[in-house]
Amino acid sequence: MTTETTVTIDGFNLTAEQVIAVARAPHAKVELAASSRAALKESRDYIESTWMHDEAPMMYSFNTGVGLLKDTRIKVEHIELFQTQLIMAHSGGIGEPFSEEVSRATMLLRANAFASNYSAPRVEVVDRLLAFINAGIHPIMPQKGSVGASGDLAPLAYLAAAIAGFDEAEVMYDGKRMPAPEAITKAEIGPVKFDLKAKDASALINGCTASLAVAVLATDDARNLLTDACLALGLTLEAMRAEMAAFDPRIQLARPHPGQIKTAKVVRKLLKGSTRTTHEARAVQFPDELRRTDIPYTARIQDVYSLRCTPQVYGPVFDALDYIDTIVRNEINSATDNPLIFGKDGGGFEIISGGNFHGQYLAQAMDLLAMAITDLGSICERRVARLIDPTLSWGLPRNLMSGIRGVNTGYPVVQCSLSSLVMENRTLSMPGSVDSIPSKGNSEDHISNSTWCARKAATVVQNTQYIIGVEMLLAAQALTMTEDLLPGFKLGEGTQAAYDEIRKQIPACLDGDRWFHNDIQVAHSFVTSGSVRGAVVSKIGEFV
Repeated sequence: MTTETTVTIDGFNLTAEQVIAVARAPHAKVELAASSRAALKESRDYIESTWMHDEAPMMYSFNTGVGLLKDTRIKVEHIELFQTQLIMAHSGGIGEPFSEEVSRATMLLRANAFASNYSAPRVEVVDRLLAFINAGIHPIMPQKGSVGASGDLAPLAYLAAAIAGFDEAEVMYDGKRMPAPEAITKAEIGPVKFDLKAKDASALINGCTASLAVAVLATDDARNLLTDACLALGLTLEAMRAEMAAFDPRIQLARPHPGQIKTAKVVRKLLKGSTRTTHEARAVQFPDELRRTDIPYTARIQDVYSLRCTPQVYGPVFDALDYIDTIVRNEINSATDNPLIFGKDGGGFEIISGGNFHGQYLAQAMDLLAMAITDLGSICERRVARLIDPTLSWGLPRNLMSGIRGVNTGYPVVQCSLSSLVMENRTLSMPGSVDSIPSKGNSEDHISNSTWCARKAATVVQNTQYIIGVEMLLAAQALTMTEDLLPGFKLGEGTQAAYDEIRKQIPACLDGDRWFHNDIQVAHSFVTSGSVRGAVVSKIGEFV
């Protein structure tokens, strides 16, 4: 049984958590605050009574054309036609559509921007957006076509077309793709054809809201991913019988970055009580290690970088996410179309043209997200490579292979697949926010590329979910395969909880190779479902 959530928007107080809840819970409902409804009506009444005549001042996209046609007056008799044609002209999107989650988030974020009463559409436009959200109608918006300046014009034009009930617009409704008019009729949310009046369409298509929707979801996924990367690290430290001196709080305070201090603290909490990460455990030499050397065990002193330097590598990711969260939080409650309307002292309103639609804040934040998560995935993949190589793992079984040697291969191709994701991520982490190409006859002579920056950051996060999940899988395999070699040695409180949950979902591979594809998919779900994370929290409490 689902509990219905209702989110009230006013343009100033929407949180990322609420956006995620609405985007990922189709039963969630959204309503407009009474204060916003009253404010929107007040400004619109002023517009209708004061500016709806052909002698009104020239106001961009209200009674003028757009782009290089900004100096062309639109007569009042043509304003409604202009709104319709504006959507038609901007429906130049290309490629596969955004997900339904992104579509829901985009509608919510656009409605919230209007609720602040800086954009001046009619309140009926906000109500129509919320009706779509509440009915589960999700406009089909192509992912490609926006340069992130003057907003996400192309994707949002498809959203506007769906809201208006254009025959050409498509939506997802009840799990099926269909024309917008058909879904509106089935959902019974009002008239199929929704007339757009002065400023309605230009407000709907302006602003980098599709970029923001992707950014909100990708940033949340990245935060969960980083938590799971700490779990994967903890399990590998246990499997490698690592030296824990590198996580001593005194070392972190000597270089006091918040993220570095936090990472080491997380590791210490996860491994509290571990006896596998001790000198006594390291003194036990495994058969694969003995086959390659007759040198007696000596203290390691220190571990390799992918183990020892994780506070210094994970730390910047924690700190980057804190910065990115600030950008996303501000953007969620920003008015990002053009022009904007403001109340005047003494009464009345004025319209001012500006550049809040420019997506550079989001573009740079998403480039940073892509770079930070790419490097996180890179260090995790290096640990996976060590887990399958006995010369680098202090004697763990080669390839973590079971069954008849030679007949069975083990996990090297699984590790190879992770290498392919790391290489893909490295290409995707090249910054897009520095790439500007003039568009629309040079009226937009500097653009942000925010939509592409957000899309590629989201892909990097999705790729890295596999890397982190598979590190958990292989570290658990190593732990199971060496249990009999380390009798009496135990895992830490947090790592034991993680290991138990992994084994609950995937039995150890002890009888020879199997269809590893299935194991990879379950390992991926460790991260996307949060199941391992949740099991650890249940055992030791919040650890990040």
